[in-house]
Amino acid sequence: MRTFQLEGSPREIVGKKASKAMRKEGLIPAILYGQAPVALPYKGVLNKGETIVEIGGGKGLMVKNFTVASDQVRNLIYSPHIYLVELTVEGVGAMKAIIKDLQFHPVSDALLHIDFLEVFDKKPIVMEVPVVLEGHAEGVKSGGKLNLEMRKLRVRALYDKIPEKLTINVENLALGKSVQVKDLNFEGLEMVNAKDAVVCSVKLTRAARGMEAAKEG
Repeated sequence: MRTFQLEGSPREIVGKKASKAMRKEGLIPAILYGQAPVALPYKGVLNKGETIVEIGGGKGLMVKNFTVASDQVRNLIYSPHIYLVELTVEGVGAMKAIIKDLQFHPVSDALLHIDFLEVFDKKPIVMEVPVVLEGHAEGVKSGGKLNLEMRKLRVRALYDKIPEKLTINVENLALGKSVQVKDLNFEGLEMVNAKDAVVCSVKLTRAARGMEAAKEG
């Protein structure tokens, strides 16, 4: 997985009105969800823009509110690659994170908000990884069409074990056959998608039907 350097500034004022004003200044509101450093209930002083949200069982999430410059995140958001974000927030420190969620305007498609998830060396994460097909499928040679049904797959692993892409060899994929999630095995990765989900397939085309009819005739 590639790395991306990103700097942010803490924000203490939250809400729609404040967020709208920030966007006009070229800033994107963001949140980092991380592991709470203390047991709950907790009383004390946190850094700027930090709060703890209880999730039950005496545990909680550390939520950091900050902003990033829109021109800084453009190459991170609009990219075919996946990244480990080396995030530095002024007054808070340096952290490693991945993108958890993105919010876009329903009409203009402008980026409105970014949710990050802090990652740790020994704690597995779930992440979507792009799928790449390699090889010339047998079914395509017979007149079929290769279809990629799932462009990304969800995997669970330590962040440093997650590859930039998942490569699937389809050379032996025959006409009318498919590759399902259960057929895949990548070292160090646990597949999260439904096992019977179809990742790619070679479907019969009109040309292939004509070839089959010619053989039968």
